Amino acid sequence: MSRIGKMPIDIPAGVDVTIDGSTVTVKGPKGELTRTVHKNITVEKDGAVITVTRPNDENLNKSLHGLTRTLIANMVEGVSKGYTKELEVNGVGYRAAKNGNELVLTVGFSHPVTFKENDDIKIEVPGPNKIIISGSDKQKVGQFAAEVREVRPPEPYKGKGIKYVDEFIHRKEGKAAKGGK
Repeated sequence: MSRIGKMPIDIPAGVDVTIDGSTVTVKGPKGELTRTVHKNITVEKDGAVITVTRPNDENLNKSLHGLTRTLIANMVEGVSKGYTKELEVNGVGYRAAKNGNELVLTVGFSHPVTFKENDDIKIEVPGPNKIIISGSDKQKVGQFAAEVREVRPPEPYKGKGIKYVDEFIHRKEGKAAKGGK
């Protein structure tokens, strides 16, 4: 039995879960998320607990069991607490700013790079070198943060670029000066 898949999911107060066949809908204070699960996996709600079961021990069902349980648990946590990713902009002249509902990055290119905020993703820029991305869908928040980081990933020589706050950049030495003849 899957160690993750067999764990029940507790539904916190203020969160409503609806299961219609293989479609799971979770509504909460931070929004509403819907996901269709694989036809082999059974999702049941009993009071304030959701359980995920599989029909047999085939490899496909075993792999889907833990995955489905984790995805539903992430949906429940997302609509109740939400998810955030914090990014840091390092480098001389590198900065981030919020212009209306757009994130504007000035990171050494001849033009600023912009990202639009949408219904699922909220962007905050508390300082010129800090970006906070938040939302209820864990995958969308992580994907958006990865796309922002991809504009100028941190480089190992001077550490310039956009990095996650908890990310460690392994620094390298530059070329050593060559001695005489």
